[in-house]
This record gives sequence, structure tokens and C-alpha cells, in this order.
Amino acid sequence: MRRKASILAAFAVVALALAPAFAEARRGGGFSSGSRGARTYQAPPPTTTAPSAAQPMQRTQQAPAAAAAGATAATGAAAAARGGMRGGLMGGLLGAGLFGMILGAGLFGGLGGFASILGLLLQVALIGGVIWFVMRLIRSRRTATAGAPEAYARDMQGQGRQGQDRAPRPMTGGMAAPRGAMGAAAAAPAVETKPLQIGEADYQAFEQNLHAVNEAWSRQDLEALRRLSTSEMTNYFAQDLKDLRARGWTNVTSDTKLEAGDLSEAWQEENRHFATVAMRYSMVDVTTDASGKVVEGHPTERQTVTELLTYTRFPGEEWRLSAIQQTG
Repeated sequence: MRRKASILAAFAVVALALAPAFAEARRGGGFSSGSRGARTYQAPPPTTTAPSAAQPMQRTQQAPAAAAAGATAATGAAAAARGGMRGGLMGGLLGAGLFGMILGAGLFGGLGGFASILGLLLQVALIGGVIWFVMRLIRSRRTATAGAPEAYARDMQGQGRQGQDRAPRPMTGGMAAPRGAMGAAAAAPAVETKPLQIGEADYQAFEQNLHAVNEAWSRQDLEALRRLSTSEMTNYFAQDLKDLRARGWTNVTSDTKLEAGDLSEAWQEENRHFATVAMRYSMVDVTTDASGKVVEGHPTERQTVTELLTYTRFPGEEWRLSAIQQTG
């Protein structure tokens, strides 16, 4: 009984440690990533399509001005988290616990009946949660330049501060207007932002970009992703694809269909345009390993995703994906 429980606990630890990997296979990795210019750290107004709050940016190159002085300290903290937390915490807990398990003493000592087994499983779950948190923290602190080719170095990130929000306008083609607009003026605005008019051609461009990015991601086509997104987002895509290849996995999304969408906000700062759009879409999303075995998703069942996508452009240029934010 003790041996069986130890083996099951070991499998539980491994499964919990791998949980983030299973959740990060699709395009964007399930993170809120990218930049929204002056509004990167401001939550987009809720819409009918995405009534719940957007998750804050977990990967971004846009740093608040107030945090600029602490950039060096933040870099040091990230390095400490990678070396200290991962090496010390994970190595200490798992090394001691699993070593004890191998010797037959259980993860944290002997098993004295059913109650002890339950206690062991609770401790295993706690360790798994710590592993998940550390791995998530390490991944979210990756810089965009860490794993991207030099060809994608053109930086489209602008500086600025928050101005007045505009009243959201309805989108065409079945896309409804948000029920309300909200937003607060940021402290000490440095660059003026102005409302931006969005037309039917823009909405069509947003939907086309959604399809094109998903298709380019499935082909692992970084050149296409570079044309369709900012250099920052391309860098994230490149790193995520590299992580998948390291695991021997391939993620493919197909038959993407836009179910609903509406405009959250659109504005201009200096000579750049921004638009954040809520989109709910369905697709077939499947991840396979090197042998072709499905490790995530299903080859025929559809999945539905709701995201807030931000697009940016300079006047006269095409819209490019600048940020993906998860909802809920």
C-alpha cells in the first residue's frame, strides 16, 4: 500500500509540474502579452463580447515611467527568482521528498493509514502549486528580445500617457457596441491622446488578421508573423514556438470562426493609431508530440476563446497585432 501510494504521489507531482506546459501550447501561450502604447497598464473597457475584466499584461516591453529607475533591480530579482527560487525551493522540496520516496519512506515520512495518505496528497498538491507558480513567474518575466531573430528587431513600441477615453463605436458584421465605456486619466499625462474613428474596413482588417496570425502560427511561419504583428509580439511567438519544439510538440489551429466581436476603445497618440477589440472565436486546436500522439486539444472538437486583441499602425500602413489579453 505504501509503495503504491508513493508511486501515485510521484506521478501527481510530475503531472502538476507539467500543467503549465499543457496550458501554454496555443498561439499566445495563454498569456496576456504585448503593449498598448500609453494604455498598456490600463484595463480596456468591458464590452458585450468580453464583459469580464481583462487580465493585466504578463509579458510586455512597455514599462511604466515610475518603474524605470528600478529596471536594474527588477532584472536582478528575475535572475534571483530563476536561480534561487527554482534551484533552492524546487530542488530542496522535490529533491528531499522524492529521494525519501525512493527509499520507501514516503514523500515526507511514513504513511500511517488512510489519513496519512490524504495528508501526503495535500502536500503533493501544495508542492505542485509552488512549482506552477515559480514556472509561471519565470516564463512571464522573459524579455521579448531573448529568443527572437535580429530580423525582428524593429521596435514599434511608443511612449506616452493616458488621455480621455472615447465612447466605443459599434462594429459591423454582427459585432455590437459595448454597453459602457470606462477609463481613468493617468497621472501626469505626457503625450496627448485623441479619439480615433474606426470604420468597416478596419473591422474587416482585424478579423482578417485574426485568421492570418492563427494560420501563420500553425505553419510556424515567423516571416508571416513579422508582417502581421509588431516586433514585440513576433518575439513572443518565436519564443513560444521554440519552447514547443524543445518539447517535441506541434500546435495547429484550424477552421477559425469569429463568433462575436466589438470595439473596446480606439485612440491616437502622437502619430500612432491603436484599437482594442474584443473577439470571441471558435477553432479546432490540437497539439501533438513527435510521434503524432495528441497531448492537448482534440483533432475534431471545437474550442471557444474570448480575447481582447490590440492592433496598431502608423498612418498609411496596415494594422498589426500589438497585444493579446486574456479575459476572466
